[in-house]
Amino acid sequence: MTDHALIATHPQARAQSVCVHCGESLRGLASDAMFCCSGCASAHAIIGAAGLGSFYRKLEDAHAHRPVPLETDFAGFAQEVEPGLFALDLLIDGLDCAACVWLIESLLARNPAIVAARVNLSTRRLALRWHGAANAANEHAGLVAALGYRPAPYRALAAAARDDAETRDLVRCLAVAGFAAMNVMLLSVAVWSGHDGSMGEATRTLFHWLSAAIALPAVAYAGRPFFRSAWSALSAGRSNMDVPISIGVVLASAVSLHETWIGAEHAFFDSAITLLFFLLIGRTLDRRARARARRTVQALLALSGGSAHVLKDDGSTEARRVESLRPGDILLVAAGDRLGADGMVIEGRSSLDGSLISGESLPLAVSPGARVVAGMINLGAPLRVRVTASGERTVLAGIVRLVEAAEHGRSRFVALADRVARAYAPVVHLTALLTFLGWTVLGGLAWDRALVIATAVLIITCPCALALAVPVVQVVATTRLMKSGVLLLSPTALERLASIDHVVFDKTGTLTLGRPELVDTPGREMVALAAGLAANSRHPLARALQRAAPDAVAVDGVAEHPGLGLEKGGIRLGSASFCGVADAPQDGRPELWLARPDHPPVRFAFADRLRPDAAAVLAELKRRGLGVELLSGDRAHAVARVAKDCDLADWRAEVSPAGKVKRLVELARGGRRVLMVGDGLNDAPALAAAHASISPATASEATQNAADAVFQGESLAAVLEILAVSRCAERAMRQNLTVALLYNLAAVPLAIAGVVTPLIAAVAMSSSSLLVIGNALRLGAAPTRGRTP
Repeated sequence: MTDHALIATHPQARAQSVCVHCGESLRGLASDAMFCCSGCASAHAIIGAAGLGSFYRKLEDAHAHRPVPLETDFAGFAQEVEPGLFALDLLIDGLDCAACVWLIESLLARNPAIVAARVNLSTRRLALRWHGAANAANEHAGLVAALGYRPAPYRALAAAARDDAETRDLVRCLAVAGFAAMNVMLLSVAVWSGHDGSMGEATRTLFHWLSAAIALPAVAYAGRPFFRSAWSALSAGRSNMDVPISIGVVLASAVSLHETWIGAEHAFFDSAITLLFFLLIGRTLDRRARARARRTVQALLALSGGSAHVLKDDGSTEARRVESLRPGDILLVAAGDRLGADGMVIEGRSSLDGSLISGESLPLAVSPGARVVAGMINLGAPLRVRVTASGERTVLAGIVRLVEAAEHGRSRFVALADRVARAYAPVVHLTALLTFLGWTVLGGLAWDRALVIATAVLIITCPCALALAVPVVQVVATTRLMKSGVLLLSPTALERLASIDHVVFDKTGTLTLGRPELVDTPGREMVALAAGLAANSRHPLARALQRAAPDAVAVDGVAEHPGLGLEKGGIRLGSASFCGVADAPQDGRPELWLARPDHPPVRFAFADRLRPDAAAVLAELKRRGLGVELLSGDRAHAVARVAKDCDLADWRAEVSPAGKVKRLVELARGGRRVLMVGDGLNDAPALAAAHASISPATASEATQNAADAVFQGESLAAVLEILAVSRCAERAMRQNLTVALLYNLAAVPLAIAGVVTPLIAAVAMSSSSLLVIGNALRLGAAPTRGRTP
C-alpha cells in the first residue's frame, strides 16, 4: 500500500499537482489548489504539520489508556486463512468521502502486523489481513472506533439491509425537509409581499412563529444525518464536510428564532430549511450511487452459487457452502449447475458457458485435464472437478476485487458543483466572519445585530440558483436521453461523459448482437431437419438453428454426445470430426455439420452479426476526433473479422478482464478520458475502471450495475447521442453556475452593507432561479446531432 503520508510531507507535492494531504491528482482544479477535497483539507488541519505518524502515535496512546468500548467481540469473526494470517471484514458506519477512506487505510497501515487494510467506500467494507493472533481483531477495530467511526462485523445481507434502512431514512428526511420548505416558503412570500406596509407587525410576527413551528422540528429531524456525522467527527477530534453544514443550518435557525422572539422584521427559516432540502437531495443521490455499486459486487458474488456437491472418500456426497470448499475437494457438477470454485476436470466431457471470463458467446468444450473456473455453467453431461482454488483465490473473486477497486477509484471523482463549492464555501464563511467582526469592532453595532447581518451574508450567498444550477440540467438531460432509449445510472455520469476523448468497445454483444445466426442456408428441408434434431440441445448453435426454422418439429429419441453432437438412427448433427468431415473449410466461422447415410455432409455456418449501424457509428466517432479501439476476450480470427468490417485498425483479442483494466489504466496515465462500452460479465471490471461506461440493455445485471448508462435496442447510435447530450449538458451547467455566481457577486456587497431586505432577496433569488431553469430547458429542445445520418 502506498504511504500517502510520505507524499503529504514531500516538499514537491504541490509542484507535482497532487493533494498535499493524500497524494491524489489535482488535475482539473485551480493551479493554486493544495487539497483534492474538503475532507482532505479538514483532515490535514486536524492532523497538522507533525505528520500522520505523530497523529497515529497520539491516537494509539489515547486508545491504550482509554480504550473505546466495543459492543462486539471481533475475535470470533476473524478467520485464519493461512497459518498465522488472519482475515476480518468490517462494516464501517460513518464513512463520508475519500478522505475518510484514506485516513482509515493510512493509519492502519502504520501497524506493522497489518499486511492489508482496504476500504471500499461504496460498500463501506474494510478488509483487514494481519499476522498474529485472532484476538488482535479487537485492537484493530478499536483503533477504527477511536477515529469516531462505528465498526461492525460485515455480513453481506445485514450490510445491505442496513444500507437500505439508511436510504429509507434519508428519503424520509428529504420528504420532511421538502414539505417544510414549501410551506415555510409560502409564509415567507406573504411576509415579503407585506413589506410595503400592508402587513401589520403582529401579523408578520405571527407568520414568523408559524414558520418557526414548521421549520425547527423539520430541521431537527431532517438534519440528523448531518448532525450525527458532524458530532462523531468532532468527538474523535477531527472534522468532515458535515461540520460546516451543521454549523450553518443551526446558526441560521437559532438567529431566526432570536429575531422572532424579539419581534424583529426579518427571519431566515425559509433559507435554513431550503438549504437543508437541497443538501439532502445530493446526499440521497450519493447514497443511491453507492447502493448501485454494492449491487454490482453482490451480483458477481452470487455467480459462484450458494452450495456445491462434494464427493466424500466413502463415495457418498454432501452439500457444502462454497465458502467451505478447500483445494483437493472433488465436486460433482450436474447439467445446469454453476461451478462454485476453480478446478480441473478429472472425469467427464461436456460444454461450459465460459463467457464470464472470455466474453466468447460459444460454449467451451471440456474434457479431463481442462481448467475450469467458478461461475461457469455446465451445459451438458455431468462432470467431476478437483478444486484448485476457492473463496477469495478464485478467478471470479479476482473480478470482484477489480470491480471494487475500480468503483473505489471512481468514487474519488469530484463533481462540477462540488469543485465550485470547494473554492466557494471557504470564501463565503470568511466573508461572513469578517462582516461580523467589521460591524462589531469598526461599526460599533451590538453583537446580536451584527450576527443577523453575518447570517444574511451566509444565506444570500447560498441561493436557489446555485443549488439548481446542476440538478435541473441533469433532470432535463436525463429526460431527453430516456426518450432516446438511454437510462442514466450515475449522478455524475453526464460530467464524466462530456470529457471523453477515447472510446473502447467490446466485441460480442456490443459491436455485434451477441448471438450466432445462420448465414449459409443449404436449403429449407435441410434446415428443418437439423432444427428438429437441435431442439434436443441447449447449445447456442443448436438454438440458432431453431430460430432459423421456428416451425420445425422436434425429433424424439435423440442421443446427445457431450462436446460432440446429436445422433438418431445414423443421422448426426455436430462437429466436423463427429460427422466424419476431414476437409472442413478453415474460415474461422462457427459451424455445425449434418451427416446422413448415403448423403454428402451438409455444413451450417454461423456468424455473430454486427449491429446494423456499428461501422457508421465508429466512423463518426473517428470523424469527431475521438480515439477508437476494440478489446475482446474472443479468439483472434473472430475479432479480426469484426475489426475489418468496421474499418478499425486498433484491436486486441483474447484479453482477460484484468488485461482490459490494465489497458484502460495505460490510456488514463497517457491523459486519455476513456469511455468503455461492453456487455459481458468479463467487462464489469473494465466498465467500473473506465472514466465513464455504457452497456446495452441485453447485458447482465452485474454489468449494467457497473455501467453509467444503459441503452435499449440494436442501434449503436445511442453512444453518439449520449456523448452529444452530455457535452451540451456540461455547457449548460457551466452557464448556470456563472449566472448563480454573478448573482452572488451583486448580492454580497448589499448583504455586507446590511441593506438586503427579504423582498430584495426574494426578487433576486427568484429571478436568478428562473434564469437557471430556463437555460436548462433549452437543452431539451436544442439539436445535438448525436445520431448517425
